[in-house]
Amino acid sequence: MKYSFLFFIFFFGVATAQNKTYNSKDLSITPLIDGTLLVPSNEEKIPLAIIIGGSGPTDRNGNQQMMENNNLRFLAEGLYEKNIATFRYDKRIVKQMKRRSLDEKNIHFGDFIDDANAVLLYFKKDERFSKIYIIGHSQGSLIGMVAAQNGADGFVSIAGAGQEIDDVIIDQLTQQAPGLVDNARTSFDDLRANGVAINYSPGLASIFRKEIQPFIYSWMQYDPKIEMTKLKTPVLILNGDKDLQVQVSEAELLKNAKPDAEYEIIPNMNHLFKKIEGNDLENSKSYNIYNLPVMPELINRISDFIKK
Repeated sequence: MKYSFLFFIFFFGVATAQNKTYNSKDLSITPLIDGTLLVPSNEEKIPLAIIIGGSGPTDRNGNQQMMENNNLRFLAEGLYEKNIATFRYDKRIVKQMKRRSLDEKNIHFGDFIDDANAVLLYFKKDERFSKIYIIGHSQGSLIGMVAAQNGADGFVSIAGAGQEIDDVIIDQLTQQAPGLVDNARTSFDDLRANGVAINYSPGLASIFRKEIQPFIYSWMQYDPKIEMTKLKTPVLILNGDKDLQVQVSEAELLKNAKPDAEYEIIPNMNHLFKKIEGNDLENSKSYNIYNLPVMPELINRISDFIKK
């Protein structure tokens, strides 16, 4: 898509990265959900974090076609070093695209919530884990926020929006393509009222083309501020001040919705958890550097929250 915002068989083995080994297991939760479980060796029960990726065909490592940055993989491995188990999984559209069975008009936002619920239910039955936390990144923040209401012990939002998706997109267009803002607002209003938008500018086709309108419409039905208030367990809200996609103001909206949540803005962290000390060009290039580590500050903050 044009804009950045739109975007039980077991196998046993040992994963290796940067001369480190991890007790790794690949497993299928449902016919559409495959992922990787990392479990540190421990005689006692330890916490598990379920990691949910962002928009687009994002795989368990945080990668998409032609974009390899491994942010979710490095996050999982960092938490492993802190004696926290993790499960991260491919979004269902990854497998559907591989099978060439993806029909965009039949994809709804609730499908991703159903997948997260299935993962949560699966691991709630696993007696190895003392508690289960959900970590949602970007679009995965809202998905995880809803799923966490069904029995998670805590929730972490990283770069999650605080507004409904149409308002987020309007804010981004204001910065990227202000000439399209009025038409986009009218089209979103039509979509919300009638379930369909017709008179949209060709420049907005990546958002409003017919095949994707059902997905956008279903996404618009969820307000992160409302969903955040439904969480009765501990919450940690994180954002980076070098995030080009999700502004700090979005995290502030989530914090305002849940004043008792822990909240931190991590200096120099971008949307993919990488440290950026230079300009936007350096920031953009980091999206496709496969071995650039995620910031230790993020791993430490999440670990402290989970172990509290």
